[in-house]
Amino acid sequence: MTVRMRAGEGTQMTGAETLDVARDAIWTIVIVSAPLMLVGLVIGVIVSLFQALTQIQEQTLVFVPKILAIFATLLLALPFMADHLHSHMMRISSRIIGG
Repeated sequence: MTVRMRAGEGTQMTGAETLDVARDAIWTIVIVSAPLMLVGLVIGVIVSLFQALTQIQEQTLVFVPKILAIFATLLLALPFMADHLHSHMMRISSRIIGG
């Protein structure tokens, strides 16, 4: 006996599966963005300490070092980030294929 599914029919995700996919997506976002956020945080603190020690109160001073450091980190961390995003996409596609 064969069972045929029409378009639009199939298995639906349960609430637990939906939460599992959402948790996995949020964790992937945290892991992928962590290197850039940490570098931005460290550079911001260093520049703020420099401004406090030298009493330079220039508001735009923090942006150039932070942008350069984040860009350099992005170049270095891009393979790591792409690998995590690729593995996340593979997990999502295997869920779609597996039903």
